[in-house]
Amino acid sequence: MADSIMSRAATMEIPINSNGDSRTIPEDDGLEQAAKAQWSLDEKDLQQVMVSGPNLNETSIVSGGYGGTAEGIIPTSSIKGPNMHQAGTAEEATRGVAVEKLDFMRKWGLNTYKCTKQMISERFGRGSRTVDLELEAQIEVLRDTKRKYENVLRLARALTNHFYSMVQTQHALGDTFADLSQKSPELRDEFGYNAETQKLLCKNGETLLGAINFFVSSINTLVNKTMEDTLLTIKKYEDARLEYDAYRADLEELNLGPRDAVTMARIEAAQQQYQVQKDKYERLRNDVTIKLKFLEENKVKVMHKQLLLFHNAISAYFAGNQQQLEQTLKQFNIKLKPPGADKPSWLEEQ
Repeated sequence: MADSIMSRAATMEIPINSNGDSRTIPEDDGLEQAAKAQWSLDEKDLQQVMVSGPNLNETSIVSGGYGGTAEGIIPTSSIKGPNMHQAGTAEEATRGVAVEKLDFMRKWGLNTYKCTKQMISERFGRGSRTVDLELEAQIEVLRDTKRKYENVLRLARALTNHFYSMVQTQHALGDTFADLSQKSPELRDEFGYNAETQKLLCKNGETLLGAINFFVSSINTLVNKTMEDTLLTIKKYEDARLEYDAYRADLEELNLGPRDAVTMARIEAAQQQYQVQKDKYERLRNDVTIKLKFLEENKVKVMHKQLLLFHNAISAYFAGNQQQLEQTLKQFNIKLKPPGADKPSWLEEQ
């Protein structure tokens, strides 16, 4: 509007005489009246904008200079920035993640409530529980066996520590006897005999320690890895059993109620959840049965080998049969570490 007046004023011709002086132009009454009328309209539009605010959807961008044609007008409502679509996509993704987390928390809370209710009912004798008598007996035998093997492991470690201390004492005693045999000519032979005896006992003791350490390592693997892995599967099985009984009790409770449309829908949903928990329970029960079977077979093989090793090594050592003791270690493929193998090098100590 105001631009149109500036456009007209810019296009007016001003005649210049030969000396460069502008001639006086008589005032054009028609042009002045048109300008006043246009200014009046501009004031009304300005007042309307100040009262109601600008309408950004109808704002236009004029391409070209003053007096351009209407073909260069581009409505800004048709222009959309690329960031608007990206912001909308990010907002939808964030909303989807939030909804998913809320749904997960809702399901977790409902499942926890059902299982807690079932656990309390079983503890106070009000609810029924699914029991597999044969499997429960095998699980109890495994737990009792694990406790006993843990005691064997604890005693074998104690024996290793005490025997290691005795071997170190024998080694120090042999060195002392050897030193005294050099410094006491009158008792050189006696000190020498005892020094050789202690060195032999120390060597045989180190060989026996290798056998006992192998025994302890194998028992530790059996107890703390193989048996523990089976017990973890049993823990999952027991949790699945509790969930199965919780959803079974919930379905039985719904079946005892009225049979209207809402209740029937809830019964159908409970039936589906019950079937899911039943399949999970049966699958874990089969897993536990298979693992218990393989564990028993593995336990017999491992313990047969380790008990034979322990017996032969102990018997050969206390019988003073060094050859049989070394043969026992070769039979079970036990390699002794050379003295000082566990000691860090001089460079590592620095």
